Amino acid sequence: MFICYPLGLIMLALPYGKVKHLFSFILGAFLLQFTIGVQWIHHLISSLIAYGIFLVFPAKTAKTLVPIFAMVYITGGHLHRQYINYLGWDMDFTGPQMVLTMKLYSLAYNLYDGEVIKQGREERASKKCADVAVTSLPGIIEYLGYTFCFASVLAGPAFEYKFYADACDGSRLYDANGKPKGKIPSQVWPTLRPLLGSLLCLGIFVAGSGMYPLLNPADPQNADPIIINEEALAKPMYARYAYSWLALFFIRFKYYFAWMNAEGANNIWYAGFEGFDEKGEAKGWEVSNNIDVIQFETAPNLKTLSAAWNKKTANWLARYVYIRTGGSLFATYGMSAFWHGFYPGYYLFFMSVPLISFCERLGRKKLSPRFGNGKKWSPYGIVCMITTSLFVQYMIQPFQLLAFDWAVVNWKNYYFIGHILAVIFYVVVSQLPTPKKKEA
Repeated sequence: MFICYPLGLIMLALPYGKVKHLFSFILGAFLLQFTIGVQWIHHLISSLIAYGIFLVFPAKTAKTLVPIFAMVYITGGHLHRQYINYLGWDMDFTGPQMVLTMKLYSLAYNLYDGEVIKQGREERASKKCADVAVTSLPGIIEYLGYTFCFASVLAGPAFEYKFYADACDGSRLYDANGKPKGKIPSQVWPTLRPLLGSLLCLGIFVAGSGMYPLLNPADPQNADPIIINEEALAKPMYARYAYSWLALFFIRFKYYFAWMNAEGANNIWYAGFEGFDEKGEAKGWEVSNNIDVIQFETAPNLKTLSAAWNKKTANWLARYVYIRTGGSLFATYGMSAFWHGFYPGYYLFFMSVPLISFCERLGRKKLSPRFGNGKKWSPYGIVCMITTSLFVQYMIQPFQLLAFDWAVVNWKNYYFIGHILAVIFYVVVSQLPTPKKKEA
């Protein structure tokens, strides 16, 4: 992943246009060959099939066919991986394919939204996504440059095609006459900050996971995980939970490292730059930002936590699943689980999360107005912060354990306390009267 930084400098120096797209495609294919070998052919095959669908079918049909195809393809990859390497963590094509799935899925809706806007039709979802709509199918070189983009092909972030295209054709920085749209900011600190942060996160992950492993380091696929072995189960529940909390805390730094590293690799050639506002002021560097570590670790509610974690995946789910299904939480979390794979642990986690969401919505309606609407660093806000952390850490353990029996044994030895407390909270708080809104 670190090689993307010198490659990013080359990308920056190349002239705008097809040369950048071609470089992005070729270097992305090279990185895939280097990391997963000939399995990169899956990336190419699925990209070309999806492009064929875009060419043959109208946008209204392609927005259904391409997402279905992309999900079926990644489904086959997940099932094959689980069949030949159950509970294994070896790197294969499914990781990059998950990123590609989001790109293909998003582009299908981008093209549809572009058509809706061109025709002047009123569709609520398309209107909400108008800023990332694409009015015409990209050429094959531009398309492959996006799907293989070297700076995001391994670990994301899977940002929208429009952002990638604007960075490659220069329209993010310059107007049609070649004049800067504003004072172009330096990319040095936006590149160094996530790079240095990623190195720190890598060190924390290596040191912390060595001290508090979740799985058995000697045989993570077959031996009982550390948190449910005989020695762990002999300890008091609070001690077991404290250990698992620390183990999961350090595991997260693996993801922080990957996402922050990729963020800097995109920022170095302005792919992460948001552009300028109407006044010519620089907006910021959020395009390639995929994680807000402090915001996530101190989140007072699930909504804030979800918005800070894996942001581009959250955007994908929000734009192309949540609002397209009338705001269905079950469809959104179900799609997220389906996209991740078919280990039972994923589904135990994602199907439990709506329970927390329902409790959170109820608490925001019934309790927060009684405590100043829950300002983050107020006593009530701090209680919410601690509660969110405790419940999420309890619910997410199956996500890392993967296997059904391991996940159930783990929750069983906590007496399913997280689920029970959530149900009790919902039943009790729902009986409280809703505070009246203060008159303006």
